[in-house]
Amino acid sequence: MTVSTPWQPTATLETLRLRARLLGAVRAFFDERGVLEVDTPALVRHAVTDRHIHCARVELPGHEAPLYLHSSPEYAMKRLLAAGSGDIYQMAHVFRGSERGRWHNAEFTLIEWYRLGWTMRQLMGEVAELALTLLGAPRESPLEYLRYAQAFERWTGADPLTASDSALLDLAIEHGLEPRVARDCSRDERLDWLMGTAVGPHLGADGLCFVHHYPASQAALAQLDGADPRVALRFELYYRGVELANGFEELADESQQRRRFEQDRQQRIAAGLAAPELDEALLAALAAGLPPASGVAVGFDRLLMLRLGVTRIEEVLAFPLERA
Repeated sequence: MTVSTPWQPTATLETLRLRARLLGAVRAFFDERGVLEVDTPALVRHAVTDRHIHCARVELPGHEAPLYLHSSPEYAMKRLLAAGSGDIYQMAHVFRGSERGRWHNAEFTLIEWYRLGWTMRQLMGEVAELALTLLGAPRESPLEYLRYAQAFERWTGADPLTASDSALLDLAIEHGLEPRVARDCSRDERLDWLMGTAVGPHLGADGLCFVHHYPASQAALAQLDGADPRVALRFELYYRGVELANGFEELADESQQRRRFEQDRQQRIAAGLAAPELDEALLAALAAGLPPASGVAVGFDRLLMLRLGVTRIEEVLAFPLERA
């Protein structure tokens, strides 16, 4: 007897129609604001160095050098900014390994955009406008802005900037991290665990919640705060305990970004992971001059899930990885 292979979409046709309408709403949102839509390659020559992001390697006949599916269009979009593009946005399919669960599929959709001359706070305001539009929520919905240290201390009782490593170890174990694993974790890994288990689930219960001024060790591609270099000009958006966006006032210093990438590589090597070569094209663009800008990436699929009140990402995708 022939075994039937599932072939149908996992999202209903009604959901797929709503998905299409909301993607159209994103284009209308940026068209009204004069932001240019761009389209950069999904197949790229460099994986990112961030030790927590795992890029998919692609073997393409006729190309000896390894290629990768991008985990974000960020690097290419910054090259466009340096080339004089002005404000830009993109709706991109992106790819990340080691991520599968009710909120994760290996391939998902990011809305990413950059605003020249804007501060992090200005960009948070625009992120809120788009998020409320896609959620179908009133523009008067409550917004909350919390510094990372405020949010962390509210739900753990510890100041993440001054707490000792041993105190964070004890907290991580208290909140469910296996002791042997916790002892092997870095300070930032313990902070990430606590943000994911003790803090994040409480955020955005009554409306959108922006958490900003992350520790400098988690700056990634963000500037440090000139008034307090212990923290970075980075923010995330939460709604009903779900992380929806990650944004920066962008770092434009090529030498500082190069040092961060090299530190990432050393962390990957120490963890037994592949250490990608640096993306010299991005670094050359920074050296040529990235204009002052703030940028953000928003998870479109998660917004659609929250709008519909569904609990698994495959409910808003035509074909998740298992049916691709």
